[in-house]
Amino acid sequence: MPRVGYLLPTRERVMEGRDATASLLALAEKAEAMGFNSLWVGDSLLARPRHDPLTLLAAVAARTRRPELGTAVLLPALRNPVVLAQQVATLDRIAEGRLILGVGIAPDVPNVRAEFTAAGVPFEKRVGRLVEGMALCRALWSGKPVTWPKPGSEGRWTLKDSVLGPTPHRPGGPPIWVAGAVTAARERAGRLFDGWFPSSALPENYAREWAEVVAAAKAAGRDPASLTAAQYVTLSIDDDAKRAEETLNTFLRSYYGVDPMQTRRMQRSFAGTPDAAKAWIKSYIDAGVTHLVLRFAGDHDRHLEMAAQMRRDLGW
Repeated sequence: MPRVGYLLPTRERVMEGRDATASLLALAEKAEAMGFNSLWVGDSLLARPRHDPLTLLAAVAARTRRPELGTAVLLPALRNPVVLAQQVATLDRIAEGRLILGVGIAPDVPNVRAEFTAAGVPFEKRVGRLVEGMALCRALWSGKPVTWPKPGSEGRWTLKDSVLGPTPHRPGGPPIWVAGAVTAARERAGRLFDGWFPSSALPENYAREWAEVVAAAKAAGRDPASLTAAQYVTLSIDDDAKRAEETLNTFLRSYYGVDPMQTRRMQRSFAGTPDAAKAWIKSYIDAGVTHLVLRFAGDHDRHLEMAAQMRRDLGW
């Protein structure tokens, strides 16, 4: 049975001038009561200001018991991996092993480049920083002494017989799912990480692209069955299909500050009636997605209720 997650509207609340977290925590509790399998938050410093994802998830972890908790997606390149390893280990302890670390490299757009500059991080090095940073986190999560870089290799960070405490709740740390739509991202997912978590994959292409992840895992001597096929989508659902389209376009224009059609070409979004939405969501599951994360455009309470009804209709 597929797992379905819900993205909390952290960016939207800040855009509305509602910085208090009470409404976000209430939505998390409501989604848990409705049976959602996971709760997610996005990440950005200045490009798309919002609450810090790890801090907020700590509060969500304390207010919920069953759903997995994830980042959709964290930008590890903006953070020192030693500090990040400690933060994630602490959060996973609070969540008692429910954490999933969704990670990405960030899109190449002007405001994101400016965000990296403000953080003192070279944008062009973000892929290498992600790969090495996550490897260093995993080494520290072992609880054993870590010397970095390993003898005979080069690295961005230097440690000598360093031990991190606490270690995460799950031995070895939380699963890491990597975003990205290009072939290189799928290869990294299969070779190095625990799941593929795109936002741009089309349902008709998903099975073929997931096969690339599986092939990369096998080539690296890994068991593909241990990897998660995930997908992040945006939904605007309304009995009036035209109104749903208008809501989605207004949301995307406000969120990203560009022509919404430009965003819709890059990120999978749906606008339409509940029946059409149900068919669209099912097409991803039929293509092999096992964990679907939903972001809503418009009223979240209403969308949560409609999504819960769709799950019941689909027998999920």
